[in-house]
Formats: sequence, C-alpha cells, structure tokens
Amino acid sequence: MTRHLPGILAMAIIVVASNILVQFPIGSWLTWGALTYPFAFLVTDVMNRVHGARAARQVVLAGFVIGVSCSLIAAGLDKTTLRIAVGSGVAFFVAQLIDIAVFDALRNRRWWEAPFLSSFVGSAVDTALFFGIAFTAALPADVNTGWANEAVPLLGQGPVTALWISLATADWLVKLGLAILALVPFRIAVRNLLRTRRTI
Repeated sequence: MTRHLPGILAMAIIVVASNILVQFPIGSWLTWGALTYPFAFLVTDVMNRVHGARAARQVVLAGFVIGVSCSLIAAGLDKTTLRIAVGSGVAFFVAQLIDIAVFDALRNRRWWEAPFLSSFVGSAVDTALFFGIAFTAALPADVNTGWANEAVPLLGQGPVTALWISLATADWLVKLGLAILALVPFRIAVRNLLRTRRTI
C-alpha cells in the first residue's frame, strides 16, 4: 500500500485543489478547477500503467472519499448544493472507473493510446454525469442551480440552449486539450517510475 501512497497523495491534492478552485471563474464558461481536475486522469493512468488496475482503483477510491468529504463540507458551508455534491461524486467515481477499464483494455497498444483514449472516454462520461446531475432541468428543481438553465447562445456564439450546456462543452474541451498535453508528463512519469522499480 505504501507504494501507492504517492498516487493517493497526488489524487488528494488534485481533488482538494479542484474543489477549492471551482469557486473562482475564468471568463464566462470555466473555473480554475477546470484546469486542475483533469490531472486526476493523469494520476489514475500513471498508477494503472506502473502498478496495474487494482492499484489505480485504490487511488480512485481514496480520491472519491476525499472528494465527497470536500463536497459535503462545502454544502454545509453553503458553498455548493447537495445536488452539485452528488453530481461531483458520482461523476468522479464512475468516470475514473471507466478510465481504468478502457486503459486496461488498451494497455498493450501503442504507449499513447491507452492514456489518451481512456481519458477521452472518461472525461466525456465525467462531464455528462456531473453537468447532467447538477444542472439539468429534467431533475427536480433546485433554487440554487436554476440559473444554469437560462437560455443563452452556445459558448456565446452558437444556437440558443441552456447555460449549463455551454459550461459542460467548455469543460469537456479543456479536459480534452489537457488529455493531449498530459501525454508528455505521463510518458516521463511512467518511464522514471518503471526505471526506479527495476533498480530497487
């Protein structure tokens, strides 16, 4: 378990930072949390490649417990709503487990395919679940999230749709961009960790 501690700590830092930074907007469509949260997929993928799917699931479970705790504390402090907290927890857990399954299925292909495609699928699921649970009008109304259903042009330019659709679209595009950029640290981290394991 101690060999998984760096992954657990990295996941904890990302989850806590994202829960704090989500309160600070960048422009009309994003928050600072959108720039930190996608690195959770990087941590999961590095753990999966170096230590296997079981270790990656342990890291995700730790991240889930920490994330739900942060969300419930924030809800108690009126910094978020229970609906957003539930959406956040469900989206994180399901998307990370899907990421692990896709990565594991592709682990013997070219080095970049498993981390990129698992992050691509996981990010799409994460975005759909979080924004769908937290903001869609199809679920029972929440006075604190009703603003997300205001009709606006998609990303300020496209067809008129609910505001949360623009927020989700911007969020997923950032996740996709960071999934591509994260291939470099993924390659470096995996190479260094595997080299370290061979010399122990």
